[in-house]
Amino acid sequence: MLKRTEDALKDFKNYVIKQARTNLSKSDKNNSRELYNSLAGFIDKSPAGFRLYFEMEDYGMFQDKGVRGAKSYYADEATSGSPFKFTNKMPPIKPFSLWAKKKNIRLRDSKGRFKKGNYNTIGFLIARSIFDKGIKASLFFTKPFEKAFDRLPDDLRVAFENDINKLI
Repeated sequence: MLKRTEDALKDFKNYVIKQARTNLSKSDKNNSRELYNSLAGFIDKSPAGFRLYFEMEDYGMFQDKGVRGAKSYYADEATSGSPFKFTNKMPPIKPFSLWAKKKNIRLRDSKGRFKKGNYNTIGFLIARSIFDKGIKASLFFTKPFEKAFDRLPDDLRVAFENDINKLI
């Protein structure tokens, strides 16, 4: 029952996830593939109707909407309207330390020689910079969702009409 309506919702879900993953890859925000692999959508069917919801790693919302920094933030419209803001707690250092180690990023002095300091120091410097400046909004999920949502009413209406006509 209502097979075409369900198919329209599945197409919506699949489009949003595919485009969000593509946006992550194109914007170089796909280093560990953890966020990429965590993107999922689900359709719950009940007698009352359908419910569609999406899931991703918690930090995905920060990547998508951006985070305003404690001292400044990126001047684009998406980041300035972000609901997230650093106030008194820095982001954790460990993920940045592991990222620096994976990318083999090292500190150097003005002459280009390796400088004293380990990956924890690099992690701290990156975390402090993000705390001060924030994270620029990528809208990797929001853009495909809004684009698909703008198309959805017509697709869903047509699918629903076809299902009703089939029932009658």
